[in-house]
Amino acid sequence: MSTERARITVFDTTLRDGEQSPGCSMHRQEKLRMAQQLDRLGVDVIEAGFPISSDGDFEAVRAIAAVIRRPIIAALARACRPDIERAWDALRDAARPRIHVFLATSDIHLQYKLRMTRDECVAQAREAVRFAKSLCDDVEFSPEDATRTEPDFLCRVLDAVVEAGATTLNIPDTVGYTMPTEFGELITTIRQRVKGIEKVTISAHCHNDLGMGVANALTAILAGARQVECTINGIGERAGNAALEEIVMAMRVRPDRYPFETGVVSEQIFAASQLLSEITTVPVQPNKAITGRNAFAHEAGIHQDGVLKNPLTYEIMTPKSVGVPDSKLVLGKHSGRHALGMRCEQLGYQFDRRALDDIYRRFVRLADKIKHVEDHHLLELIRDTHKPSGSATPLIEPLSAAATAAAATAVSSPETPKPFPLATQTNTFGAPLPAQAESHHEQEDYLWGV
Repeated sequence: MSTERARITVFDTTLRDGEQSPGCSMHRQEKLRMAQQLDRLGVDVIEAGFPISSDGDFEAVRAIAAVIRRPIIAALARACRPDIERAWDALRDAARPRIHVFLATSDIHLQYKLRMTRDECVAQAREAVRFAKSLCDDVEFSPEDATRTEPDFLCRVLDAVVEAGATTLNIPDTVGYTMPTEFGELITTIRQRVKGIEKVTISAHCHNDLGMGVANALTAILAGARQVECTINGIGERAGNAALEEIVMAMRVRPDRYPFETGVVSEQIFAASQLLSEITTVPVQPNKAITGRNAFAHEAGIHQDGVLKNPLTYEIMTPKSVGVPDSKLVLGKHSGRHALGMRCEQLGYQFDRRALDDIYRRFVRLADKIKHVEDHHLLELIRDTHKPSGSATPLIEPLSAAATAAAATAVSSPETPKPFPLATQTNTFGAPLPAQAESHHEQEDYLWGV
Protein backbone atom coordinates (compact mmCIF):
# COMPACT_ATOMS: atom_id res chain seq x y z
CA MET A 1 0.00 0.00 0.00
CA SER A 2 1.37 3.43 -0.97
CA THR A 3 2.22 5.80 1.86
CA GLU A 4 2.80 8.79 -0.42
CA ARG A 5 0.91 11.86 0.73
CA ALA A 6 -0.91 14.24 -1.59
CA ARG A 7 0.94 17.52 -2.11
CA ILE A 8 -0.98 20.71 -1.26
CA THR A 9 -0.02 23.87 -3.16
CA VAL A 10 0.29 26.80 -0.76
CA PHE A 11 -0.84 30.02 -2.42
CA ASP A 12 0.14 33.01 -0.29
CA THR A 13 -1.90 36.17 -0.80
CA THR A 14 -0.39 38.27 2.00
CA LEU A 15 0.83 40.83 -0.54
CA ARG A 16 -2.55 41.15 -2.24
CA ASP A 17 -5.58 40.20 -0.11
CA GLY A 18 -3.58 40.60 3.10
CA GLU A 19 -2.48 44.08 2.12
CA GLN A 20 -6.15 45.06 1.77
CA SER A 21 -6.46 44.76 5.56
CA PRO A 22 -6.90 48.26 7.02
CA GLY A 23 -3.51 49.69 7.99
CA CYS A 24 -1.53 46.93 6.26
CA SER A 25 -0.63 48.55 2.94
CA MET A 26 2.98 48.17 1.77
CA HIS A 27 5.14 50.06 -0.68
CA ARG A 28 7.32 48.48 -3.36
CA GLN A 29 10.43 47.82 -1.28
CA GLU A 30 8.44 46.44 1.64
CA LYS A 31 6.58 44.07 -0.66
CA LEU A 32 9.86 42.89 -2.13
CA ARG A 33 11.31 42.20 1.34
CA MET A 34 8.21 40.24 2.31
CA ALA A 35 8.26 38.32 -0.97
CA GLN A 36 11.87 37.27 -0.32
CA GLN A 37 10.85 35.91 3.09
CA LEU A 38 7.88 34.08 1.55
CA ASP A 39 10.34 32.51 -0.89
CA ARG A 40 12.48 31.34 2.06
CA LEU A 41 9.31 30.05 3.70
CA GLY A 42 8.78 27.79 0.69
CA VAL A 43 5.31 28.84 -0.48
CA ASP A 44 4.42 27.62 -3.97
CA VAL A 45 2.61 30.74 -5.23
CA ILE A 46 3.03 34.38 -4.25
CA GLU A 47 0.15 36.61 -5.25
CA ALA A 48 2.15 39.79 -5.53
CA GLY A 49 -0.64 42.32 -6.02
CA PHE A 50 -3.39 43.86 -8.15
CA PRO A 51 -1.50 45.75 -10.87
CA ILE A 52 -4.43 47.78 -12.24
CA SER A 53 -5.14 49.25 -8.78
CA SER A 54 -2.19 51.69 -8.75
CA ASP A 55 1.14 52.47 -10.37
CA GLY A 56 2.84 51.56 -7.09
CA ASP A 57 1.26 48.11 -7.02
CA PHE A 58 2.15 47.56 -10.67
CA GLU A 59 5.80 48.39 -9.96
CA ALA A 60 5.84 46.15 -6.88
CA VAL A 61 4.49 43.17 -8.83
CA ARG A 62 6.96 43.80 -11.64
CA ALA A 63 9.90 44.00 -9.19
CA ILE A 64 8.88 40.77 -7.44
CA ALA A 65 8.41 38.99 -10.78
CA ALA A 66 11.90 40.00 -11.86
CA VAL A 67 13.68 39.01 -8.62
CA ILE A 68 11.84 36.02 -7.13
CA ARG A 69 12.40 33.06 -9.46
CA ARG A 70 11.43 29.81 -7.67
CA PRO A 71 7.70 30.18 -6.84
CA ILE A 72 4.88 31.06 -9.22
CA ILE A 73 4.19 34.81 -9.16
CA ALA A 74 0.51 35.67 -9.59
CA ALA A 75 -1.24 38.96 -10.27
CA LEU A 76 -4.94 39.64 -9.81
CA ALA A 77 -7.20 40.99 -12.55
CA ARG A 78 -10.90 41.62 -12.95
CA ALA A 79 -12.54 39.82 -15.84
CA CYS A 80 -11.89 42.61 -18.34
CA ARG A 81 -9.25 43.27 -20.98
CA PRO A 82 -7.49 46.33 -19.43
CA ASP A 83 -6.99 44.55 -16.08
CA ILE A 84 -5.66 41.40 -17.72
CA GLU A 85 -3.27 43.34 -19.97
CA ARG A 86 -1.97 45.32 -17.00
CA ALA A 87 -1.44 42.13 -14.99
CA TRP A 88 0.49 40.56 -17.86
CA ASP A 89 2.65 43.65 -18.31
CA ALA A 90 3.67 43.37 -14.66
CA LEU A 91 4.29 39.61 -14.90
CA ARG A 92 6.00 39.23 -18.26
CA ASP A 93 9.51 38.97 -16.72
CA ALA A 94 8.48 36.29 -14.20
CA ALA A 95 10.04 32.84 -14.49
CA ARG A 96 6.64 31.29 -13.64
CA PRO A 97 3.80 33.80 -14.17
CA ARG A 98 0.10 33.30 -13.37
CA ILE A 99 -2.83 35.57 -14.18
CA HIS A 100 -5.60 35.33 -11.59
CA VAL A 101 -8.95 36.41 -13.05
CA PHE A 102 -12.04 36.92 -10.90
CA LEU A 103 -15.70 37.71 -11.48
CA ALA A 104 -18.57 37.70 -8.99
CA THR A 105 -21.22 35.01 -9.56
CA SER A 106 -23.74 35.34 -6.70
CA ASP A 107 -27.10 36.85 -7.53
CA ILE A 108 -26.68 39.65 -4.99
CA HIS A 109 -23.40 40.71 -6.64
CA LEU A 110 -24.74 40.34 -10.17
CA GLN A 111 -27.84 42.40 -9.40
CA TYR A 112 -26.49 45.17 -7.19
CA LYS A 113 -22.78 45.46 -7.99
CA LEU A 114 -22.28 44.33 -11.58
CA ARG A 115 -25.82 44.86 -12.92
CA MET A 116 -25.59 41.94 -15.31
CA THR A 117 -27.55 38.80 -16.01
CA ARG A 118 -26.36 35.26 -15.39
CA ASP A 119 -25.88 34.72 -19.13
CA GLU A 120 -23.76 37.86 -19.37
CA CYS A 121 -21.70 36.65 -16.41
CA VAL A 122 -20.95 33.31 -18.07
CA ALA A 123 -19.97 35.01 -21.33
CA GLN A 124 -17.70 37.54 -19.63
CA ALA A 125 -15.96 34.90 -17.53
CA ARG A 126 -15.35 32.73 -20.60
CA GLU A 127 -13.96 35.58 -22.70
CA ALA A 128 -11.75 36.91 -19.91
CA VAL A 129 -10.14 33.52 -19.28
CA ARG A 130 -9.70 32.94 -23.00
CA PHE A 131 -7.90 36.29 -23.37
CA ALA A 132 -5.71 35.65 -20.29
CA LYS A 133 -4.82 32.23 -21.71
CA SER A 134 -3.65 33.84 -24.93
CA LEU A 135 -1.04 35.71 -22.88
CA CYS A 136 -0.12 33.24 -20.15
CA ASP A 137 -0.34 29.45 -19.93
CA ASP A 138 -1.17 29.49 -16.21
CA VAL A 139 -4.60 31.04 -15.56
CA GLU A 140 -6.56 30.88 -12.33
CA PHE A 141 -10.25 31.78 -12.15
CA SER A 142 -12.18 32.76 -9.02
CA PRO A 143 -15.99 33.06 -8.93
CA GLU A 144 -16.25 35.76 -6.28
CA ASP A 145 -18.80 35.00 -3.53
CA ALA A 146 -18.94 31.38 -4.67
CA THR A 147 -20.42 30.12 -1.40
CA ARG A 148 -23.50 32.33 -1.85
CA THR A 149 -23.86 31.38 -5.52
CA GLU A 150 -26.59 28.93 -6.55
CA PRO A 151 -24.63 25.65 -7.09
CA ASP A 152 -26.09 24.85 -10.53
CA PHE A 153 -25.11 28.26 -11.84
CA LEU A 154 -21.69 28.07 -10.19
CA CYS A 155 -20.99 24.79 -12.00
CA ARG A 156 -22.17 26.35 -15.26
CA VAL A 157 -19.63 29.20 -14.89
CA LEU A 158 -16.86 26.77 -13.97
CA ASP A 159 -17.66 24.59 -17.00
CA ALA A 160 -17.22 27.65 -19.23
CA VAL A 161 -13.87 28.78 -17.82
CA VAL A 162 -12.39 25.26 -17.84
CA GLU A 163 -13.33 25.00 -21.51
CA ALA A 164 -11.69 28.41 -22.08
CA GLY A 165 -8.39 27.22 -20.60
CA ALA A 166 -8.36 27.86 -16.83
CA THR A 167 -5.82 25.67 -15.05
CA THR A 168 -6.89 26.42 -11.44
CA LEU A 169 -10.44 26.90 -10.13
CA ASN A 170 -10.37 28.85 -6.89
CA ILE A 171 -13.54 28.65 -4.78
CA PRO A 172 -13.67 31.71 -2.51
CA ASP A 173 -15.79 32.08 0.60
CA THR A 174 -15.54 35.81 0.02
CA VAL A 175 -17.57 36.97 3.01
CA GLY A 176 -16.73 34.15 5.43
CA TYR A 177 -20.31 32.85 5.28
CA THR A 178 -20.03 29.10 4.84
CA MET A 179 -19.61 26.33 7.42
CA PRO A 180 -17.07 23.49 7.16
CA THR A 181 -19.50 20.67 6.31
CA GLU A 182 -21.30 22.86 3.79
CA PHE A 183 -18.05 23.95 2.13
CA GLY A 184 -16.83 20.37 1.89
CA GLU A 185 -20.08 19.42 0.17
CA LEU A 186 -19.65 22.28 -2.32
CA ILE A 187 -16.12 21.12 -3.23
CA THR A 188 -17.43 17.58 -3.68
CA THR A 189 -20.26 18.84 -5.93
CA ILE A 190 -17.77 20.73 -8.10
CA ARG A 191 -15.57 17.64 -8.43
CA GLN A 192 -18.55 15.55 -9.49
CA ARG A 193 -20.28 17.93 -11.87
CA VAL A 194 -17.79 20.25 -13.62
CA LYS A 195 -16.67 18.93 -17.00
CA GLY A 196 -12.89 18.52 -17.33
CA ILE A 197 -12.31 19.01 -13.60
CA GLU A 198 -9.71 16.24 -13.62
CA LYS A 199 -7.46 18.50 -15.72
CA VAL A 200 -7.44 21.44 -13.29
CA THR A 201 -6.54 22.15 -9.67
CA ILE A 202 -9.30 23.02 -7.22
CA SER A 203 -8.36 25.75 -4.76
CA ALA A 204 -9.98 27.17 -1.61
CA HIS A 205 -9.87 30.78 -0.43
CA CYS A 206 -11.57 31.23 2.95
CA HIS A 207 -12.30 34.39 4.90
CA ASN A 208 -12.68 34.46 8.64
CA ASP A 209 -15.80 36.55 9.34
CA LEU A 210 -17.32 33.78 11.48
CA GLY A 211 -13.97 32.43 12.67
CA MET A 212 -14.18 29.45 10.30
CA GLY A 213 -11.45 30.32 7.80
CA VAL A 214 -8.92 27.64 8.74
CA ALA A 215 -11.58 25.00 9.45
CA ASN A 216 -13.18 25.62 6.05
CA ALA A 217 -9.82 25.48 4.26
CA LEU A 218 -8.89 22.17 5.90
CA THR A 219 -12.31 20.71 5.10
CA ALA A 220 -11.90 21.74 1.47
CA ILE A 221 -8.56 19.91 1.35
CA LEU A 222 -10.20 16.76 2.74
CA ALA A 223 -12.89 17.10 0.06
CA GLY A 224 -10.33 17.26 -2.76
CA ALA A 225 -8.96 20.80 -3.03
CA ARG A 226 -5.24 20.68 -3.76
CA GLN A 227 -4.43 24.37 -3.45
CA VAL A 228 -5.12 26.53 -0.40
CA GLU A 229 -4.99 30.33 -0.40
CA CYS A 230 -3.92 31.94 2.86
CA THR A 231 -1.97 34.76 4.48
CA ILE A 232 0.70 35.21 7.15
CA ASN A 233 -0.90 36.00 10.51
CA GLY A 234 -4.30 35.62 8.83
CA ILE A 235 -4.38 39.27 7.72
CA GLY A 236 -6.88 40.35 5.08
CA GLU A 237 -10.14 42.12 4.36
CA ARG A 238 -12.42 42.65 7.40
CA ALA A 239 -11.78 39.72 9.81
CA GLY A 240 -8.96 38.39 7.65
CA ASN A 241 -8.11 35.19 5.79
CA ALA A 242 -7.27 31.65 6.77
CA ALA A 243 -3.84 31.81 8.42
CA LEU A 244 -1.05 30.03 6.55
CA GLU A 245 0.75 29.01 9.74
CA GLU A 246 -2.36 27.41 11.23
CA ILE A 247 -3.20 25.41 8.10
CA VAL A 248 0.36 24.17 7.63
CA MET A 249 0.90 23.20 11.26
CA ALA A 250 -2.51 21.52 11.55
CA MET A 251 -1.47 19.18 8.76
CA ARG A 252 1.98 18.69 10.26
CA VAL A 253 0.82 18.03 13.83
CA ARG A 254 -2.16 15.86 12.81
CA PRO A 255 -1.09 13.76 9.81
CA ASP A 256 -3.45 11.06 11.07
CA ARG A 257 -6.36 13.35 10.13
CA TYR A 258 -4.73 15.39 7.36
CA PRO A 259 -2.37 13.06 5.45
CA PHE A 260 -0.98 15.78 3.20
CA GLU A 261 2.32 17.55 2.74
CA THR A 262 3.41 21.03 1.70
CA GLY A 263 6.68 22.60 0.67
CA VAL A 264 6.59 25.09 3.54
CA VAL A 265 9.74 25.30 5.67
CA SER A 266 7.94 25.61 8.99
CA GLU A 267 11.04 26.89 10.79
CA GLN A 268 10.64 30.11 8.77
CA ILE A 269 7.07 30.78 9.97
CA PHE A 270 7.95 32.93 12.96
CA ALA A 271 10.42 35.01 10.94
CA ALA A 272 7.72 35.67 8.33
CA SER A 273 5.23 36.64 11.02
CA GLN A 274 7.67 39.02 12.71
CA LEU A 275 8.73 40.63 9.43
CA LEU A 276 5.11 41.27 8.46
CA SER A 277 4.41 42.86 11.84
CA GLU A 278 7.50 45.05 11.47
CA ILE A 279 6.54 46.20 7.97
CA THR A 280 2.86 46.89 8.69
CA THR A 281 3.38 47.98 12.34
CA VAL A 282 0.37 45.80 13.17
CA PRO A 283 1.23 43.52 16.12
CA VAL A 284 0.21 39.88 16.26
CA GLN A 285 -2.61 39.12 18.68
CA PRO A 286 -0.87 37.77 21.84
CA ASN A 287 -2.92 34.55 21.97
CA LYS A 288 -2.78 34.00 18.20
CA ALA A 289 -2.14 30.34 17.41
CA ILE A 290 1.42 29.48 16.34
CA THR A 291 2.83 33.04 16.08
CA GLY A 292 1.35 34.93 19.05
CA ARG A 293 3.76 35.76 21.87
CA ASN A 294 1.74 33.58 24.26
CA ALA A 295 1.59 30.55 21.96
CA PHE A 296 4.50 28.92 23.80
CA ALA A 297 4.27 30.85 27.08
CA HIS A 298 3.24 29.20 30.33
CA GLU A 299 2.25 30.93 33.56
CA ALA A 300 0.08 28.42 35.46
CA GLY A 301 2.15 26.43 37.94
CA ILE A 302 0.76 23.06 36.87
CA HIS A 303 1.70 23.85 33.25
CA GLN A 304 5.15 25.16 34.11
CA ASP A 305 5.87 22.11 36.23
CA GLY A 306 4.88 19.80 33.37
CA VAL A 307 6.76 21.72 30.68
CA LEU A 308 9.95 21.75 32.74
CA LYS A 309 9.74 17.95 33.09
CA ASN A 310 8.74 17.28 29.49
CA PRO A 311 7.56 20.01 27.07
CA LEU A 312 5.17 17.57 25.38
CA THR A 313 2.94 17.65 28.45
CA TYR A 314 1.56 21.02 27.34
CA GLU A 315 3.02 21.70 23.89
CA ILE A 316 1.77 19.82 20.83
CA MET A 317 4.62 21.15 18.71
CA THR A 318 8.05 22.45 19.61
CA PRO A 319 8.77 26.17 19.42
CA LYS A 320 11.76 25.42 17.19
CA SER A 321 9.51 23.67 14.66
CA VAL A 322 8.00 27.05 13.74
CA GLY A 323 11.14 29.12 14.32
CA VAL A 324 10.24 30.46 17.78
CA PRO A 325 13.45 30.76 19.84
CA ASP A 326 12.05 28.81 22.83
CA SER A 327 9.20 28.27 25.24
CA LYS A 328 8.68 31.06 27.73
CA LEU A 329 7.81 30.50 31.36
CA VAL A 330 6.00 33.64 32.49
CA LEU A 331 6.41 34.28 36.20
CA GLY A 332 3.11 35.50 37.62
CA LYS A 333 0.76 34.81 40.49
CA HIS A 334 -0.24 31.44 38.98
CA SER A 335 3.34 30.17 38.82
CA GLY A 336 4.52 27.35 41.06
CA ARG A 337 7.67 26.71 43.09
CA HIS A 338 9.18 24.56 40.35
CA ALA A 339 9.24 27.38 37.79
CA LEU A 340 10.36 29.94 40.36
CA GLY A 341 13.21 27.74 41.54
CA MET A 342 14.29 27.04 37.95
CA ARG A 343 14.33 30.74 37.09
CA CYS A 344 16.40 31.53 40.15
CA GLU A 345 18.88 28.83 39.12
CA GLN A 346 19.10 30.40 35.66
CA LEU A 347 19.93 33.69 37.40
CA GLY A 348 22.69 31.99 39.37
CA TYR A 349 21.06 31.19 42.74
CA GLN A 350 20.12 27.95 44.46
CA PHE A 351 17.67 27.64 47.37
CA ASP A 352 17.15 24.99 49.99
CA ARG A 353 13.59 23.99 50.72
CA ARG A 354 13.00 26.50 53.55
CA ALA A 355 14.47 29.41 51.58
CA LEU A 356 12.35 28.56 48.54
CA ASP A 357 9.17 28.54 50.65
CA ASP A 358 10.09 31.90 52.12
CA ILE A 359 10.83 33.61 48.82
CA TYR A 360 7.83 31.96 47.14
CA ARG A 361 5.37 33.51 49.60
CA ARG A 362 6.84 36.97 48.96
CA PHE A 363 6.93 36.30 45.22
CA VAL A 364 3.17 35.56 45.11
CA ARG A 365 2.36 38.77 47.00
CA LEU A 366 4.51 40.74 44.56
CA ALA A 367 2.96 39.02 41.52
CA ASP A 368 -0.51 40.00 42.77
CA LYS A 369 0.54 43.64 42.49
CA ILE A 370 2.58 43.76 39.25
CA LYS A 371 1.15 40.82 37.21
CA HIS A 372 4.45 39.66 35.65
CA VAL A 373 7.64 39.35 37.69
CA GLU A 374 10.68 40.18 35.57
CA ASP A 375 14.27 39.16 36.36
CA HIS A 376 15.19 42.48 37.96
CA HIS A 377 12.16 42.18 40.27
CA LEU A 378 13.20 38.67 41.23
CA LEU A 379 16.80 39.66 41.97
CA GLU A 380 15.63 42.53 44.16
CA LEU A 381 13.26 40.20 45.99
CA ILE A 382 16.09 37.71 46.62
CA ARG A 383 18.30 40.44 48.06
CA ASP A 384 15.53 41.81 50.30
CA THR A 385 14.40 38.41 51.54
CA HIS A 386 17.78 36.93 52.41
CA LYS A 387 20.25 39.58 53.48
CA PRO A 388 23.64 38.17 54.46
CA SER A 389 24.25 37.65 58.20
CA GLY A 390 27.66 37.13 59.83
CA SER A 391 26.39 34.46 62.25
CA ALA A 392 23.80 32.68 60.13
CA THR A 393 24.36 29.90 57.60
CA PRO A 394 23.53 31.30 54.15
CA LEU A 395 20.29 29.96 52.70
CA ILE A 396 21.22 31.05 49.20
CA GLU A 397 24.27 29.67 47.51
CA PRO A 398 25.41 31.09 44.19
CA LEU A 399 25.73 28.30 41.64
CA SER A 400 28.98 27.42 39.97
CA ALA A 401 29.48 28.86 36.49
CA ALA A 402 28.96 25.40 34.94
CA ALA A 403 25.69 24.84 36.79
CA THR A 404 24.44 28.32 35.88
CA ALA A 405 25.17 27.70 32.19
CA ALA A 406 23.40 24.34 32.34
CA ALA A 407 20.32 25.88 33.93
CA ALA A 408 20.22 28.78 31.47
CA THR A 409 20.25 26.39 28.51
CA ALA A 410 18.03 23.73 30.05
CA VAL A 411 15.00 24.71 28.03
CA SER A 412 17.00 24.43 24.81
CA SER A 413 17.36 20.65 24.90
CA PRO A 414 17.03 18.92 21.51
CA GLU A 415 13.45 18.58 20.38
CA THR A 416 11.83 15.16 20.26
CA PRO A 417 11.30 14.13 16.62
CA LYS A 418 8.02 12.34 17.26
CA PRO A 419 5.76 13.06 20.22
CA PHE A 420 4.27 9.58 20.52
CA PRO A 421 5.23 7.13 21.86
CA LEU A 422 7.10 9.17 24.45
CA ALA A 423 10.83 8.77 24.73
CA THR A 424 12.57 8.15 28.04
CA GLN A 425 11.60 10.98 30.39
CA THR A 426 14.40 13.38 31.31
CA ASN A 427 14.60 16.43 33.51
CA THR A 428 15.54 19.90 32.25
CA PHE A 429 19.24 19.05 32.52
CA GLY A 430 18.88 15.98 30.28
CA ALA A 431 19.23 13.39 33.08
CA PRO A 432 16.78 10.43 33.10
CA LEU A 433 13.96 10.80 35.59
CA PRO A 434 13.49 8.05 38.23
CA ALA A 435 10.47 5.80 37.86
CA GLN A 436 8.83 7.48 40.87
CA ALA A 437 9.94 11.10 41.10
CA GLU A 438 9.90 12.96 44.39
CA SER A 439 6.58 14.73 44.74
CA HIS A 440 7.01 17.27 47.53
CA HIS A 441 6.68 20.15 45.01
CA GLU A 442 4.15 18.63 42.66
CA GLN A 443 1.00 18.83 44.76
CA GLU A 444 1.67 22.46 45.62
CA ASP A 445 2.25 23.33 41.94
CA TYR A 446 -1.04 21.64 41.08
CA LEU A 447 -2.86 23.68 43.71
CA TRP A 448 -1.36 26.94 42.53
CA GLY A 449 -1.95 26.08 38.86
CA VAL A 450 -5.68 25.37 38.99
